[in-house]
Amino acid sequence: MHSTWIVGTTGSGKTTRLIEQFQDWAATTTPNWQIQPVCLIFAAIGDNRLQLVDRIQAATQACYPFDSATPLSFFEQEVMLYWPLLMQQLDLKSQFPLRLRPETEQDLATRLWQPELESGRFRRAGVSDYFMVRRTLDLLQLAAFSATPHEQIPDLLHQGFTDQEGSPALWDCMGELLQQWWQWCLDRGLLTYGILTELYWRYLLPNPTYQQQLSQRYCAFLADDVDEYPGVMRLLFEFLLDRKLPGLMTFNPIGAMRVGLGADPSEMSRLADRCQVETLPASVTNLDHEWGQIIVDCIREPLLLPQLPDTIQLIQATSKAQLLRQTAEVIATAIQSGQVEAQDIAIVSPGLDAITRYTLQSILASQEIRLLSLNSQQSLISSPLVRTLLSLMAMVYPDLGRLVDREMIAEMLVLLSQTPTGLPAQVENSIVQLPDFSDRPADPSFPIKHPEAAVAPVAPILLKPQIDAVRAGLLTDHCFVPDSHQPQLLAATEFPRWDRLGYQASQAYHEILQWLEAQRSIAQQPASLNPVLLLDQAIQRFFGGGSTLPYDQMVILRELMETAQHYWEVEARMRPSTNTNASVARFIQLLRNGTITANPFPVRPMGKAAEAVTLSTIYQYRLDRRYHRWQFWLDAGSSLWLSGSGARLFGSPLFLRERLNRVWTATEALEMDQAYLDREIRDLLSRAQARVYLCHSELGINGQEQAGSLMPIVQAAVPVNLTEA
Repeated sequence: MHSTWIVGTTGSGKTTRLIEQFQDWAATTTPNWQIQPVCLIFAAIGDNRLQLVDRIQAATQACYPFDSATPLSFFEQEVMLYWPLLMQQLDLKSQFPLRLRPETEQDLATRLWQPELESGRFRRAGVSDYFMVRRTLDLLQLAAFSATPHEQIPDLLHQGFTDQEGSPALWDCMGELLQQWWQWCLDRGLLTYGILTELYWRYLLPNPTYQQQLSQRYCAFLADDVDEYPGVMRLLFEFLLDRKLPGLMTFNPIGAMRVGLGADPSEMSRLADRCQVETLPASVTNLDHEWGQIIVDCIREPLLLPQLPDTIQLIQATSKAQLLRQTAEVIATAIQSGQVEAQDIAIVSPGLDAITRYTLQSILASQEIRLLSLNSQQSLISSPLVRTLLSLMAMVYPDLGRLVDREMIAEMLVLLSQTPTGLPAQVENSIVQLPDFSDRPADPSFPIKHPEAAVAPVAPILLKPQIDAVRAGLLTDHCFVPDSHQPQLLAATEFPRWDRLGYQASQAYHEILQWLEAQRSIAQQPASLNPVLLLDQAIQRFFGGGSTLPYDQMVILRELMETAQHYWEVEARMRPSTNTNASVARFIQLLRNGTITANPFPVRPMGKAAEAVTLSTIYQYRLDRRYHRWQFWLDAGSSLWLSGSGARLFGSPLFLRERLNRVWTATEALEMDQAYLDREIRDLLSRAQARVYLCHSELGINGQEQAGSLMPIVQAAVPVNLTEA
């Protein structure tokens, strides 16, 4: 067996070739396979790992044993497994470690660093405290991903950034706080992704005892899409290759979508020198084969205006609202005429706001077409369901009255009064946007790695509120009594014209009040009501345990419950005797600050829920490895195609191994954005099998004229004949 480096663009069959090679390896060792160490298989993220494992098991009839992991899950597994070894090596006295989720990490670090925030040392003009903390924690993670000791972070900031990005005093302060955070977490057995990754490469991997154990556990390794891996993985793979363990690795030159989030494709590509390189021909069944490079050249050199084919067409309108309606009409007409199935259509955009999602959903639902929205990476608080449950918690526990107001209570009444309503089979499972009383913008924090798991059930019904927005407003105006200790909802009869509410609304309101009073009486007892149990009971009582909700909203409730369970697990370790009301207040404030939580186990809809048009940001679409016959590129004229499609953590370019200790310039930033856009365009075209629609409005949602990087191909594309479409 020899090591192989498989190179190919999107859709060229790299993963298929990887699996074939694995089968060949397994076949050559079949007589002794059961008594040999197993193969170690890597994928970039949890969703990709599940897909890869399914394909390998199907191809091999699950006859050959292997372990599968993502880079981060492997680091976590090894650090947890060999924690006693690390305790001995680092002289740690902490108990068995607990990994912090990103939102809890943010909360604890903010509290630990509060003195420096208040003093002004840890502040920069124009940057909120939230993002100062988030940026600093990200630096620790980026350093770990690049195999850079955290003590060197201030030096890299000094050398890499000019005075416009900050000051030497700020960089030194960040370094001090990170050193404080590092020791504070280890003393308490708390691990973040950054800390556990550094523990692995810096202390565990070089340990002779661990090296011997690792070499004996595995006989080979496979790694799919290593262009998405952090540079630290090269250390692990080189160790395995040095121990004569063969490896199979695939590399996509137009991938690398996680550059800026810790991936270092240049560093990983150095492994090719130690392998037999196999280059796969590009697929000829997608639009990139003939037009990818031409379009990229046209974007870079607008004077090279090509005559685009009929497979790349333009939907153009003056306003964003007109564009969304025209786009939805083209999709509906194509589906109803039998040109394409709903599940063969994807709408992608560099950025998606709530109005766009709601508008497309509403128009398509009116045509009995479902819409499946991929993970939007929005904060939990952007969900009306989550806001409702947090308002409910503030109404149940004492001394939290300052955390609710009339608008929150009105929204809560609407959401809690929903009841299932049957619909024709054609429109069941459509995604429904619940009434939204908040104009809070989504938090633009970075995407986060997630754990893995199984399939979600399908919800066959929609919900209708018994208390509509108007009646909810009347009830809060006349029956809600604000109070910092215990706000109250009075009986509906306190409203002089309560007869205007109607029977259904009055009855629903009465039932909500009864449930609230029952929970309050429990919460005020010495053995206070567990907040996680309260959330679970509320979901069971008002949302049927999630079974009556559309797929997207059921996932949100799962995410909330996992977040709450983890939060109080950490609370129990850090403050076993803390006041429940105070911890509930901190939890509510944490989510209301816009924290983006780690997602629940990835799930995929089944049955009719899967027969839907896909709506996604470009990043999530590419990350999820989706392919569709038709793609609709929304907001084709937006400047976000160049500057906003690829998420980039603060300071991420400074940790790329090929440019360590160098100043980061505006020219390099522009070139990095352009290179990312080149890969993004070609990758998207490789995932489109028949047609691409460029959807462009002359004015953006803010009313300004759009003139982004894709305008050359927008001007060259063939306009759609809307009467025929």
